[in-house]
Formats: sequence, C-alpha cells, structure tokens
Amino acid sequence: MAKAQPAAIDCSNCEACCCRLEVMLFTDTGVPARFIREVPGQVAVMRRGEDGWCAALDRNSLRCSIYEQRPLICREFAMGGEECLEERVEGLIARQPC
Repeated sequence: MAKAQPAAIDCSNCEACCCRLEVMLFTDTGVPARFIREVPGQVAVMRRGEDGWCAALDRNSLRCSIYEQRPLICREFAMGGEECLEERVEGLIARQPC
C-alpha cells in the first residue's frame, strides 16, 4: 500500500510551530521594542505570550504581525523546509498541537 503524501505546507495550513521556538535577535531588523525581551548579559530574544507563542504572532490568523520587520532567524526559517518539517514532527511526537 502506498504511503500517503503529506499536504504541502503553505500559509493556509501552517501550524506556526516555529513561533514556539526561542528567537534570538542577533541583528537589527526593526523589531518593535514591545516584542523584545532583554536580560542583562544575554542575547535579546523575542517576547512570548503566556501561551508560549511568539508575542508577534496574530493568534487568529497564525501569521506574523510584524512580517516586514521580523528577525533574521525568522527570515531564514523556510516554511516547508527541513527545520520546519522537523518542528512539526516534534510537535506531533510530544502530542502537543503546534
């Protein structure tokens, strides 16, 4: 029996798994200060909401509310790429919705 092929990942079915990852801010891309968490002696990171998701994520659309100003690491994280697929699998293994 042939193995079912997973649906292609695009904006309409993305589960925003990457928006639960720690996002370090190594470069200035214009991220608004209200989305940045700074701890003395550490690299600045994106703030997270109480739910653990990135504070810049629009919870209704699961899209980035600061897309044009998103961090470099987010720009380099390819939707449907190897890292994206790994995060989606990890979410399933942990039995947590992404």
